[in-house]
Amino acid sequence: MRVLVVEDDRTVARFIQKGLEEEGFSVDVLHDGDEAGVQAQVVDYDCVVLDLMLPGRSGFQVLRDMRSRRAELPVLILSAQASPEERVAGLNGGADDYMGKPFILAELSARIRALLRRGKPRDAKLRLADLEVDMVRRKVTRAGQSIDLKPKEYALLEFLMQNCDRPVTRSHIIEHVWDIHFDSISNVVEVHINSLRNKIDRGAATALIHTVRGVGYMLTDKPS
Repeated sequence: MRVLVVEDDRTVARFIQKGLEEEGFSVDVLHDGDEAGVQAQVVDYDCVVLDLMLPGRSGFQVLRDMRSRRAELPVLILSAQASPEERVAGLNGGADDYMGKPFILAELSARIRALLRRGKPRDAKLRLADLEVDMVRRKVTRAGQSIDLKPKEYALLEFLMQNCDRPVTRSHIIEHVWDIHFDSISNVVEVHINSLRNKIDRGAATALIHTVRGVGYMLTDKPS
């Protein structure tokens, strides 16, 4: 999942970025309100963490920009302005959730995941054939057997599961899972796909991870 953090305090922003990346998120950071509304429009984010006290446009102005362009985008306000009146104003202004500072990173991560689940009214478990991904507990099983994945392997599998039966390009994967610009020389996607195949498909009757020649990869239980 790709998250935009808009926070003018660079120390706080780095703390959030590092923590969320360790949780498997892909994170972009902006420190100025003037850029945030446009960035949220041109990049396909899954959630935004937004401070209110920003240079340039205020957090409320940024929130209005985002709502006018992507009404469905989950936005969590994270602000030192945390009185009951300010929380009410933020929620009435269009935010989906509101956290005060100081904050606990584990709670921030949990609230982001709750917003992502709320935006997708479905079971918190993704399933394909005998493969199951529990997005709450971040557990993966195939044919009832637990599969131990590293954080980026899990993030890649979750992204593929959310795009089941649809080809996804290497650049799309890199942008959402690694949050880096597409590099035609990098083989990071291939390395992690091969690792997933070894853990997900090896020994199984049906391979689920398929290469779509000239495009990228697809997770499907249909024959290629």
